[in-house]
Amino acid sequence: MALIEKLKEEQKSAMKAKDKTRLGTIRLALSAIKQREVDERITLSDDEIVAVLTKMVKQRRDSIAQYEDAGRQDLADVEQSEITVLEDFMPQPLSDEEVAALVTSAVTEANAQGMQDMGKVMGILRPQIQGRADMGVVSGLVKTKLS
Repeated sequence: MALIEKLKEEQKSAMKAKDKTRLGTIRLALSAIKQREVDERITLSDDEIVAVLTKMVKQRRDSIAQYEDAGRQDLADVEQSEITVLEDFMPQPLSDEEVAALVTSAVTEANAQGMQDMGKVMGILRPQIQGRADMGVVSGLVKTKLS
């Protein structure tokens, strides 16, 4: 089943279960997907939908950090519950060993010699890792590998 259909089915289930948090989060996700489709006049593939969901999770993590710094744990908890719902629709995260193996193979595949080849390596890794690992951590691993 395509990811967009899965989101719509879960939206119906959340309506029937009267789960307001889940329903609201799914509606936000569907709205963000629809907005991108309208803006770019395209139909998003599952990979592009995962990219939208990844961006939403990243925004919520940033918000959690800001709320916790301001002492607003109640708002941070709301954001955390939204992350939990969004992660249900994302691919399984990669383990640290799997990420390290992918980085090593990408460095070999790109025939990278130094930091000037980091863009090539990240270009190879991005489609494989998108939504399954934190790109900041992956970037740090690549930098370490190329140094």
